Amino acid sequence: MSPRTNDSPRGSGGQEASRPAEAPEASKAPAAAEAPEASRASSAAADAPRSPSTAERVDALRRFAAAVRRGRGLHGASCAVLLAVAMTAGAVAVGGDGRDAARAAPGVSRAVGADVLVRGDLDTAIRSLQAQVRAQPRDFGAWAALGLAQVERARTDGDPSRYARAERALARSLALRPGNDQALAGQAALAAARHDFAAALDHADRALERNPYSERALCSRIDALVELGRYMEAGRAATVADRRRPGVPVFTRYAYVRELRGDVPAARRVLHRALDSAAGPADVAYVATALGNLERGQGRYGAALRHYARALAADDAYLPALEGRARAQAADGDRAGAITTLEQVVARSPLPGPLVALGELYEDRNAPGDRAKARGQYALVDAWTALARAGGVDVDLDTALAAADHGDTAEALRAARAEWNRRRTVHTADALAWALHRAGRSAEALPYARRATATGYRDAAFLHHRGMIEKATGHDRAARASLTAALELNPGFSPLGASAARAALKDLEAAR
Repeated sequence: MSPRTNDSPRGSGGQEASRPAEAPEASKAPAAAEAPEASRASSAAADAPRSPSTAERVDALRRFAAAVRRGRGLHGASCAVLLAVAMTAGAVAVGGDGRDAARAAPGVSRAVGADVLVRGDLDTAIRSLQAQVRAQPRDFGAWAALGLAQVERARTDGDPSRYARAERALARSLALRPGNDQALAGQAALAAARHDFAAALDHADRALERNPYSERALCSRIDALVELGRYMEAGRAATVADRRRPGVPVFTRYAYVRELRGDVPAARRVLHRALDSAAGPADVAYVATALGNLERGQGRYGAALRHYARALAADDAYLPALEGRARAQAADGDRAGAITTLEQVVARSPLPGPLVALGELYEDRNAPGDRAKARGQYALVDAWTALARAGGVDVDLDTALAAADHGDTAEALRAARAEWNRRRTVHTADALAWALHRAGRSAEALPYARRATATGYRDAAFLHHRGMIEKATGHDRAARASLTAALELNPGFSPLGASAARAALKDLEAAR
């Protein structure tokens, strides 16, 4: 689903969503979207800077991390240059375990539309659409499709500058045909990508008033409701979408809503249905990875590895599948294979989730030099979050998750509180609980830890956090139950977390 959703979509009861963005005036397009926009669109591909190599992206992050460690500030221009290099590495990770990225959106061929994409090739789609609006500058549908394609491209390459291009294209479409549902659905996707979920819901509702069968609007509506914490409404929206537009995008969202309610068997059945109906490699890779993540979360590592293998057979460069495979390898005891795979992932896309996972694997292996290697990974997380903030990306959840265990606990708490005020999801509840606990405020943390597990959603990390907080607050019986449940559900959920859970259980048994 939408991001971490990919952020992928996490939601809960908090109502302090970001302020909705103003909709562009339908009566006239912004200056940037007037006639010159057609020529600007046609020349965009030619004028685009050369894509940086993997080595350049990683080196940019490493240089920034070195500056952070030395305590040096960077001028805004330097940040912008490094951001342009580093943020083109891949999909912006949302959440700490890579699951959000795999749920962020179905294969792009379905997200944008089979009529404008060739097997999910967004670059081809964007070039084709730019040529179309150059030849037919009053084609409102092409402008809407171009805007949505730019949103999807930003999601996959992590370049937030594309959102402004998407906004201009969608505004142009609405200027040409006020209220057209394609552009309104595109605006919903854009608002969700910017984490403005109240606006996303408003745009999706307006699109559905025009076209109740708009697949993109139906999906964006589910995403927004999940991210706003309105889980019951999200379930009803998924049922409506399944009735109107059954297919991979709706199936995967329906499955995630069921998983959030604790109904894993139903989520599994729906994802298998989605995989059976997947039409192309992009959809197969996406759905198979989602199935792998689901099975891994239930401790079924063999099944997870089989699904990741299927995803990689469809697309051998699909990073969420590679990351998922690495995590399953680690959980299944193949630490060497996991490290090798994660090193490949972070070399191509140095994002917080895999960086933290690799750092923890180095710590767990503890060979000569591994501690320094782990610190290097955590420093890169700090660098990435600084770069992302410079580009206007909300990274508080990433910050809270990483800093609570491997950084500044005060910063973790600040970030967790900020994210909680924006969207009170089960994931932000867990992050805030853990940040409070790590800051020595376990009594305050306990209600949030309980809230994180209140919907029935079963996540071993959540149970581990709750158990540790219960232990710290003297609720020994509850702590034993939570920690035992975490290890029974997914005994390899984290190389360091699982070890800590076992040690805590041993202490609790000794104290009986």
